[in-house]
Amino acid sequence: MRLIEYESRINQILTPEVVALLTTIHEYRGKQNLFMQAKPDTLDQLTEIAKIQSTDASNRIEGIFTTEERLRKLVMEKTTPKSRNEKEIAGYRDVLNTIHNSYEFIPIKPSILLQLHRDLYKYAGGDTGGRFKLADNEIAEIDSEGNKTVRFVPVEAWETSENIDLLCDVYSKTLANTDIDPLLLMPMFILDFLCIHPFSDGNGRMSRLLTLLLLYKSDYFVGKYISIEKTINDTKETYYEVLQESSYSWHEETNDYVPFITYMLGVIVAAYREFESRVNLLSNKDLSKPDLIREIIKNKLGNITVSEIKANCPDVSDTTIHRTLRSLQNNGDIIKIGGGRYSSYTWNREKD
Repeated sequence: MRLIEYESRINQILTPEVVALLTTIHEYRGKQNLFMQAKPDTLDQLTEIAKIQSTDASNRIEGIFTTEERLRKLVMEKTTPKSRNEKEIAGYRDVLNTIHNSYEFIPIKPSILLQLHRDLYKYAGGDTGGRFKLADNEIAEIDSEGNKTVRFVPVEAWETSENIDLLCDVYSKTLANTDIDPLLLMPMFILDFLCIHPFSDGNGRMSRLLTLLLLYKSDYFVGKYISIEKTINDTKETYYEVLQESSYSWHEETNDYVPFITYMLGVIVAAYREFESRVNLLSNKDLSKPDLIREIIKNKLGNITVSEIKANCPDVSDTTIHRTLRSLQNNGDIIKIGGGRYSSYTWNREKD
């Protein structure tokens, strides 16, 4: 069985880039309570939007999705799941709610991982949920021509339970008995979890749910208001690249955690920056609603969709958003890209 041990790895992990990211996140956590006290009603709406985006993005990474309307109703528990995809989406919603509401009382133990996985599949039927894999699995990629490439061979089925026991034990003891920053332990735990790949299905979604759980338990709450899963989905090519890079020689205990740690810390920094930006905009009483929409688009590098605009200003009506978009477009302030449901907008920087 592979040895899991974190203390001896820390000096190799603390690269200048990692230290800089840690420093930035610590600074944001220092301001976190100020963010959370600003406009409580609006933050409640941001929480609901983040739940929708997180549920959508984490499942979409695995090719599980439904329509935008059905997704919203499922997450808000205003309908029941109809298809296999919707049953898995509803399961993710429930586990996400459990973590949001009860993270303080969820220890990092194998039995808890099994319970969370059971709930992930509670609407799907069958015996997939709540049990470790019974057969060996592999992480493979299939290209556009149908050619299969094995990216990683996880722990064999018969070793899974013992490896998860060790992983949870080492994480908990290291967190309790050392001064190692929890922000470093979180991605190390997640990478090892993914390399063990303990379940026959749902490992990726479980890893993202566990990421939130570990962050919340260490008092980093940005994932409640900004969807970390959406950022991962938006950069999933990089996500898979660093995951593969950090899993090289994992079985030989010589893998390099740094690429995955750097990526995950970067995701958290991006989430905090977006959170600060939204809070600052929403707290600016001098901005009218059309001005708020204008500033959101102007501050966005690249394209922005109507759904993203709604997420940034949840207390603004759809009518106001569409009226403002038409006005900005007529004035030449923004450029519309695409049409119909695939429309997006970008700021016309040639006018600046």
